[in-house]
Amino acid sequence: MSDIELHRLLLAPLETNGELTLQQQLFQRIRQAILTGKLAAGTRLPATRQLALDLAVSRNTVIAVWAQLQAEGFLLSDRQGSRISNMAQLPQENQPHTSSEITLSPRIAQLRSSHRSFSQEMALRPGVPSLAHFPLAQWRRALNRVMLHQPQQLLGYGDPLGECTLREALAQHLALARGVRCTPEQIVITEGAQQALTLCVALLSSPGDIGWVEEPGYRGAKAAMRLGDMRIEPVAIDAQGLAPQPQDWQQRAPRLIYTTPTHQYPTGVIMSAPRRLALMAAARQQQTWIIEDDYDSDFRYSGEPIAAMQGMTQPTPVIYVGSFSKTLFPALRLGFMVLPPQLVTPLRPALHELLRGGNRPEQQALALFLRSGDFSRHLSKMRRLYRQRQATLRQALQHTFGDQVPLLGGECGMHLVLSLEADQNDMRLVDRLIQSGYAPGALSGFYSGEQKQQGLVLGYGNTSTSQITAGVAQLARLLRGN
Repeated sequence: MSDIELHRLLLAPLETNGELTLQQQLFQRIRQAILTGKLAAGTRLPATRQLALDLAVSRNTVIAVWAQLQAEGFLLSDRQGSRISNMAQLPQENQPHTSSEITLSPRIAQLRSSHRSFSQEMALRPGVPSLAHFPLAQWRRALNRVMLHQPQQLLGYGDPLGECTLREALAQHLALARGVRCTPEQIVITEGAQQALTLCVALLSSPGDIGWVEEPGYRGAKAAMRLGDMRIEPVAIDAQGLAPQPQDWQQRAPRLIYTTPTHQYPTGVIMSAPRRLALMAAARQQQTWIIEDDYDSDFRYSGEPIAAMQGMTQPTPVIYVGSFSKTLFPALRLGFMVLPPQLVTPLRPALHELLRGGNRPEQQALALFLRSGDFSRHLSKMRRLYRQRQATLRQALQHTFGDQVPLLGGECGMHLVLSLEADQNDMRLVDRLIQSGYAPGALSGFYSGEQKQQGLVLGYGNTSTSQITAGVAQLARLLRGN
């Protein structure tokens, strides 16, 4: 760089009323010029006194910039002054990396995101509870009480396995509400069910091990297994739930089985008691671990809630997984897994390395929420609301498509599945519905194999009555080509 160019670069006016201070502006100007090669290695910079006079700033400002540049290794100083260090240059802004230059893990190709850029509050979206009906006042009261009595203690790291008060309250709740048999020591608090699934794969499988998933089934379980380099084997669902055949155990025995027995996602099938017992007996014989995801089974609309498979026999090969994303709100990011007693001791050292015990105020508040009865009262209120919304959705579908409309599920949960003819493209239909402000799921997206049933997963948890009616009307128009 010539002396004239150097002079222009350094002496360009600084903004006196800008968001950055004069010192910050000068530092960033020189730093960026070095990184982009405008100031080459070995270039001598003017003396701090002279540059301060030329820029009409305090000499202390320039000295501070020089000191920071030296601390970060951009400048070298000696008796003759300051010069630019030797270092690699950044690529020019007009020379970005191409995709062929970026190396990613081979796993990335298997993790095809189903995420779409639309609001979670769009109507008919499955998996979202009624956010407007969450009891914010009671939740705020619980948080305030926690922070009032022990604010400083909760600012540090907590027990990696979770707050003791929450694990104790949760063990009591799960025993009464879900028939889960466990002690607080068996419970591990996680950041949602997805982290629990990822931990199960990381701690209990090796690359190349076989993992069974339901067909159709939850994409998050498949993602966790793919991240662990497992070999995913889909197992068909029938009217009694997961239906492995004897040859499946002989020819492709799994290390892990993921299942949603109390409310299969997305079809809504309930696994029968004989099927559950047979699955656990075979798992014990094959030294297989079953991951039981108790997906939104708290919302059952006829009779008592179906008890968890985990509590049917002891000892059990079942790891019970749940979260509060559907029963409370998704942003809470609190879930849990219940380990079988025989896994607690061997897994504890690894869990202490992998987890850090965060969200302590929220965990303590949730413990209060459970013990006060606010959680149970909220569930009861939501059951009534979701029962009404499901009835509205059924009536709208039957009024529009006839009494024989092919629906799956409905005994519990927050969605119904509308089956479509094989010549319908549910992915394309969902895209068109999104453009109209509705965001159901495409049933075919839950399949792993080539044989895929077409259908729509219609969520009603966070969808009002008027939105349900309007959404079904829009669906009818699209199906009729209007």
